[in-house]
Amino acid sequence: MNTKEAVAKRILQLCEQRKIAVNALANISGVAPSTVYSMLNDKSNNPGIVSLKKLCDGLNISLREFFDSDIFDNIEQEIV
Repeated sequence: MNTKEAVAKRILQLCEQRKIAVNALANISGVAPSTVYSMLNDKSNNPGIVSLKKLCDGLNISLREFFDSDIFDNIEQEIV
């Protein structure tokens, strides 16, 4: 799994834990739903840290809490 896939998986995991839809997360975070969906699919290879911070704010968690997940333990090295 690469970093972008791990970020997408973590967003979906947090939405599932809180029983909210991705669209609802976008709305409470002040992020355009299209931006969130591009973070979840192949349209965006580099999820923006500012957008990610807004999503964390909407979830009432810190960036540290976002990345404090086993999902990020074994991501692929991305230097080629």
